Amino acid sequence: MANTTFNGPVRSQNGFQSITTNSTTGAVTVDATFGATTSVTNLTTTNLTTTNLVFTDQNHPTTAAINATATATAAEVATGYITSTSAAPTTITLPTGTALGAAISAVKGTVLDLYVDNTAGASTVTIAVATNGILSSAAADTPGSFGDLTIASGATGLARFTIMFSSATAYVFTRTA
Repeated sequence: MANTTFNGPVRSQNGFQSITTNSTTGAVTVDATFGATTSVTNLTTTNLTTTNLVFTDQNHPTTAAINATATATAAEVATGYITSTSAAPTTITLPTGTALGAAISAVKGTVLDLYVDNTAGASTVTIAVATNGILSSAAADTPGSFGDLTIASGATGLARFTIMFSSATAYVFTRTA
């Protein structure tokens, strides 16, 4: 098929797909789907200084609810959004670096944003790191901001944390908002 250039928006009711076709077998592989839910399954880089690109979905179509002191599963943290509605103080311990790394196929340089929403809670939520999870130097040096691991309840009860993998099984943890 020939290349086509459009002047103006291109619209589709069923999304778009970027594909590759195997020249030997003719098998078609979908590399990316663009639509209501955008996904990229095969990503290659050309002339970039890094090959560890991570896309984050800020819409968080799935969330995890943790309403009592517990260790979050890797799957819960991988959603990127945890809610708590507890009336009692709650501590959420993150999974080990090995478990979380395996759940999101982490490599050195992988970054995951984790939002904790305690706006419907009646008491504080505190985040704790587990084995192979360490606080960043910014968190250790300035515990009142980057190292603040307590999320208030009510209207101000939102926090964003960044989890940066230094290897496939170890992460550095920082509060970023």
